[in-house]
Amino acid sequence: MSRAERLLGLLEALRRHRRPVRGQALAEETGVSLRTLYRDIDSLRAQGAPVAGEAGTGYILQPGFTLPPLMFGEEEIEALVLGSRWVEQHGDARLAAAARHALAKIAAVVPDSKRADFAASALITGPSDPLAQTVDLAAIRAAIRRERRTLIGYRDAAGAASERAVWPFALAFFDRVRVLAAWCELRQAFRHFRTDRIATLDVTEARYPRRRSVLLQEWRAQLPQNGD
Repeated sequence: MSRAERLLGLLEALRRHRRPVRGQALAEETGVSLRTLYRDIDSLRAQGAPVAGEAGTGYILQPGFTLPPLMFGEEEIEALVLGSRWVEQHGDARLAAAARHALAKIAAVVPDSKRADFAASALITGPSDPLAQTVDLAAIRAAIRRERRTLIGYRDAAGAASERAVWPFALAFFDRVRVLAAWCELRQAFRHFRTDRIATLDVTEARYPRRRSVLLQEWRAQLPQNGD
């Protein structure tokens, strides 16, 4: 591994940590000695990278720093291509287009020697046959991002219809089914709604009272008990 690749790897490792990480842990993560790590930290700082901290207390990359285009390994390229192809097959139209555009942007900044790997990846996805959707999944995703209280008309597996006010915080993509995870005001609990059973969707401008990250954390904590 060249020194440049080692420094980029250290930047990547620092970026993955949101809290200060000790030098020994960084050295083990990047596969270098502690002495080499300290030299690499000094080199990054000399080149303008805002690495805060010191030996004994840990290091952290300060917010706002943008990494330069990075080299991708063969398996990283395969993961990117396979993931993008899956989204093209299983995502809604806007999400599929975003996957294609994102992959094109990544391919544009990698060296020529790696660019061909994107087009020549031998990993492919199988045919997709998802159930027809009655609502716009892009609107659901926007409601999740904006943390908006949403009104839905829903029909359960038995065909019973109901009107729900929900706080959407996650959208799961399975092979044939898309499932909305939300806090349901009617049930006063977390509930899962198949999107092909949502007949009507009205995303309001009212922001629901709890942060999406908090709802997601609480939902994960009691996931084995969930069901609708």
